[in-house]
Amino acid sequence: MSKRKEERTDAKPIKYKTSFGEKMFNVFNTIFMIFFVVVTLYPVINTLAVSLNDGTDALRGGIHLLPRMFTLHNYKTVLSRDNLMTGLWISVLRTVIGTLTALAANAILAFIVSRKKFMFKNQLSLFWVITMYVNGGLIPVFVLYQKLHLTNSFWVYIIPGMISAFNMLVLRTYMQGIPDSLEESAQLDGAGYTTIFTHIISPLCKPVYATVALFIAVGHWNSWFDAMLYNRLRTEYTTLQYELMKLLSSVSNQGANAEAMKTAMSVGTVTPTSIRSAASIVTMLPIVCLYPFLQRYFVSGLTIGGVKE
Repeated sequence: MSKRKEERTDAKPIKYKTSFGEKMFNVFNTIFMIFFVVVTLYPVINTLAVSLNDGTDALRGGIHLLPRMFTLHNYKTVLSRDNLMTGLWISVLRTVIGTLTALAANAILAFIVSRKKFMFKNQLSLFWVITMYVNGGLIPVFVLYQKLHLTNSFWVYIIPGMISAFNMLVLRTYMQGIPDSLEESAQLDGAGYTTIFTHIISPLCKPVYATVALFIAVGHWNSWFDAMLYNRLRTEYTTLQYELMKLLSSVSNQGANAEAMKTAMSVGTVTPTSIRSAASIVTMLPIVCLYPFLQRYFVSGLTIGGVKE
């Protein structure tokens, strides 16, 4: 026995030869991925370079990866906007509260619909799918929110978006892939549906929770149309995106908004192009900082439904 063990331990690992086709595939795959990364990152880096460059000098062109005349005047113009800090606070608040409430509501609804004993789950799922393609229109929705006293309030950002058919179906699909034996064993131990959802299903759904939470957070952070539509006269409920949109409109329409353009130019040498670049960086920066923390869950959450037992 000892000799056999020595023979096994002395055995060298088998080396597999890579064929010419596999080598060529690896080479072309590496070149393609490098090209894809360059194409993806170049617009972001170029926007950052233009935002850090003098506006008048940027009109000459030729700025690619680095600013030619470094300046922070563009960001000073953006950050000196009236109500910008109020909009930033409201955007952060609606993103945090909206993401947590929407994730909880969609998760509970998805758990209910994913249970095999729940009646009419297929009919309800079909009904929710229809709502993804058909809606009542802008005017009926506005009248409905007005009757519900949601207009001119902060909660118009939170309550209407708590339930999303797409997010609910994504969560439901993931929950249906969890083995039924886990739920059955918990029920044998006397656990109710609340305990099963909080202690068994939810811990296993962290990847899809992170994926859906990222979708919801990006939607709340980038939203500005609802602020213009429902809270246009209430500056205390304005959002960051709406304020940046108004700034971009004011510096773009130089003829119709000469006074606004003059105010913007007084901070430094800025142009509509440099202001748009600075506003774009301010807009995307929080999401870019948040994504690395959710990337591990986000990648696994996107594989929902890829493997079936």
